[in-house]
Amino acid sequence: MPVITVEGPRTDDLSKKRDFVEKVTEAASELYSLPEESIIILMKENRQDNVSVGGKLLTDKK
Repeated sequence: MPVITVEGPRTDDLSKKRDFVEKVTEAASELYSLPEESIIILMKENRQDNVSVGGKLLTDKK
C-alpha cells in the first residue's frame, strides 16, 4: 500500500485538490499495478511564512 506525501502551498480550492489526488492516484495505481483503493495520499499544506527559498521567506519574496 503506497503512501504518497505531498508538501506545498495552502489552497482552499477543493476542486483543484480533488483533481490533483485523482490524477496522482491514477498514475500511482498504473505504476505499481495496484488498485486505486490501495493508494494513500497525504497532503501537507505550508503557509508562505513557514517556507524559505534561498534564505528568504516566501512571504518576503513577493
